Amino acid sequence: MRTMMMAAFASLALISMAGGAAAQKAEDAFGTWRHPENGSHVKMYACGSRLCARIVKVTDGQKTDDKNPSAAKRSRPVVGMVIMSAKKTGANKWAGSLYNRADGKTYSGTITVSSRSSLSLSGCSMGVFCKSTIWSRVGG
Repeated sequence: MRTMMMAAFASLALISMAGGAAAQKAEDAFGTWRHPENGSHVKMYACGSRLCARIVKVTDGQKTDDKNPSAAKRSRPVVGMVIMSAKKTGANKWAGSLYNRADGKTYSGTITVSSRSSLSLSGCSMGVFCKSTIWSRVGG
């Protein structure tokens, strides 16, 4: 009897530990996030079946898209600019293209939701030169 109770207790403990660490969903990426390098805020939202991202606040002083290779786009405001479109590729992942206003280039990238308050954004140039950053949710 004691052995059965210990086994039942161990099973309950395993079940509660597994349930306590809820898996993150790709949709947990929706919300406003802080760019770790320039402090800007980017809102990630559903656009159809995709994830899109729009700059909603700039803290580094860049007002226009002055690094854009297209001269016609260099005077457009940075705030309000859509910089990402991605499709869901896994339970907590998105993949697509990301525009970097700091250099005016578009990169292929992925977003992996780590928790409700952080995600990892990775971008690659020419499929070789890659960089990852951890973004934090604005406002908890």
